[in-house]
Amino acid sequence: MTDYAEEQKNELEAIESIYPDSFTVLSEDPTSFTITVTSDAGENGETVETTLKFTYVVRYPDEPPLWEIHSQENLEDQDMEEILSLLQQQAEENLGMVMIFTLVTAVQEKLNEIVDEMKNRREEEKRQKEMEAEEAEKVAFQGTVVTIENFLAWKAKFEVEMAELRRKKQKEEEQAGKPKLTGKQLFERDHNLDTSDIQFLEDAGNNVEVDESLFQDIDDLDLDEDDPDFDPLEMGSDED
Repeated sequence: MTDYAEEQKNELEAIESIYPDSFTVLSEDPTSFTITVTSDAGENGETVETTLKFTYVVRYPDEPPLWEIHSQENLEDQDMEEILSLLQQQAEENLGMVMIFTLVTAVQEKLNEIVDEMKNRREEEKRQKEMEAEEAEKVAFQGTVVTIENFLAWKAKFEVEMAELRRKKQKEEEQAGKPKLTGKQLFERDHNLDTSDIQFLEDAGNNVEVDESLFQDIDDLDLDEDDPDFDPLEMGSDED
């Protein structure tokens, strides 16, 4: 007949010697205790930790002990679910034998795996960010791909902006009292000016009035046509 109490007592003594700093007895009837398990430190000094609570049942080790996660640090909910599943699996495989050391060792290895996974996630996130940065740089270097749609949209916007600039410039020129344009500049701005005089005459018909007083009677001009030395070109020079 198996002496369960004796086996449990012997195991407790062994567990206390193996985990002197992390083993704590909570009660003696039923026998209940905790063991704190901490992972090895990662490359940046990060660790994960859990405190497992075990309680012996009367027929332990022929029946598995009770267990729960008493506390934890830096573990996700999924991590804790995996630890509980691992304990269940290990307990079923070790029925009939004292198993606390085996269970704690399995959890220790699992915590180390979790730290490694944390490292891998960080590296993957870093790679992802680097790839996103590279893609953003490529897009910035290559510019926007021109399509018919975005070209027409740009053209329409550009024409509106240019029309507004011309309007503002014309208004500023008017307000600044800019000198009148030359005939050439007016012509360049309005090509209808080259036909404006013709159009005016056509519109007036034969009703063009001439002020004859502006012209001097030819008979009143003092022309020395009988003078053999008369030179019409010298008339202007005499006035000087």
